[in-house]
Amino acid sequence: MTEPARGLEALHLHLWRGDRHVLKGLSFSVGPGELVHVRGPNGVGKTSLLRTLAGFLYPEEGEVRWCGQPIGADRDGYAAALAYLGHDNGLKGDLSARENLRYALGLRHAVDPAAVTATLERLGVGAVADLPARSLSAGQRRRVALARVALARASLWLLDEPFTNLDAAGSAAGAELLLEHAAGGGMALLTAHGELEAIHRPRRLELA
Repeated sequence: MTEPARGLEALHLHLWRGDRHVLKGLSFSVGPGELVHVRGPNGVGKTSLLRTLAGFLYPEEGEVRWCGQPIGADRDGYAAALAYLGHDNGLKGDLSARENLRYALGLRHAVDPAAVTATLERLGVGAVADLPARSLSAGQRRRVALARVALARASLWLLDEPFTNLDAAGSAAGAELLLEHAAGGGMALLTAHGELEAIHRPRRLELA
């Protein structure tokens, strides 16, 4: 008996953005325990690729599959397996960091208050956990957004420039979360400027 496919597959993706052909027959797969660094110059389509993989954009040709099935076949199941972080942190300004996490995570599963506190502390924002998100610095808001990803119980992380506005300590903490996610059988694709020095030899996906 053939073992069921596991992980994410992109099959011959073609995507146009206006008059630009940004993805040209792109195919690859990501399996459990893999971290993939999506690389390429600005404007090459890195964000468009992540949004296509997340199901926010639809390719003109090709298909995205999760565990062997098109992601459109079970949208709810795929959404439950996915944690997406874009350029926008997705925080409600009038809610505190802690309230933001409880609200966002509560839409997915029961929330463990102790885990929320521990993750915020780990990412260096425990001291501001009860302040409105609008009062936090850009780096603090990014750390809260990373905490949401880490607590989402998702197998697949799609992260667009996750270390933006983070200092060295914040980037190291984020890299540690990624490594632990992979060690536990999770998988992630992320864009990032430059090398990921804190992650030893991630797979590279070069977009020309």
